[in-house]
Amino acid sequence: MNHAVLKRLLDEKLEFYNRPSFIESDPISIPHHFTSRADIEISGFLAATIAWGQRTTIVRNGFRLMQLMDNRPGEFVMHAGKSDLRPLEKFVHRTFNGDDLLFFIESLRNLCQQPGGMERAFAEGLELNPSDMGGAIGHFRSTFLQTPHLPRSEKHLANPAKGSSAKRINMFLRWMVRHDAAGVDFGLWKSISPAQLCCPLDVHVGNVARRLGLLNRIQNDWKAVEELTAVLRNFDPEDPVKYDFALFGMGVAEKPAIL
Repeated sequence: MNHAVLKRLLDEKLEFYNRPSFIESDPISIPHHFTSRADIEISGFLAATIAWGQRTTIVRNGFRLMQLMDNRPGEFVMHAGKSDLRPLEKFVHRTFNGDDLLFFIESLRNLCQQPGGMERAFAEGLELNPSDMGGAIGHFRSTFLQTPHLPRSEKHLANPAKGSSAKRINMFLRWMVRHDAAGVDFGLWKSISPAQLCCPLDVHVGNVARRLGLLNRIQNDWKAVEELTAVLRNFDPEDPVKYDFALFGMGVAEKPAIL
């Protein structure tokens, strides 16, 4: 399939899947429940953190977590006391448990108390190398892990330096950085360009990308993320990750035959 035909297919699928109806069944529905920047950032990061497994379970547990935070996640992270935090001890999503959640709350509090908050923690890494999103994620990870924690909690923060595809963090970054007329992604963060983003790579995206000839690498690791994102930049260098909608949508909704 030549470049022009591939671009036409990707653009058609992008237009079909990147629309408000996408929100309801996706983890992005959780931050869309809120309007303030702090609530969107905190709920979005926590929703992305637990975004593996069945989407219905992810969304259900994401909203349950927001209820445990009094549906005011920004204020909760900044001001919750010991009695407020106690109900969170019983939260479980797959291998993410109450100990992990309490650490995440404390680390988010520390980050949000710093100038620029979470956005700044990612942007600092890109200032060192504007084309190295893997390095920026690593910088954020190191900053996040400065809060005392159990060793088990580190597995819930992807590390591209060790080969992780960092799908959930890249998805969160897409939510925070991208913005277009469809209104699915939020576009809250202005210090990071959509051109710097990397494609969230999961089994659905990887399978479709390989079938379309966009990705050759077999493993869904960081090298595959870089390879796929580089190819997508040929279709739109300013906003390559918008095609995540097309690839993911085809992978989930068009499994029998995408061509």
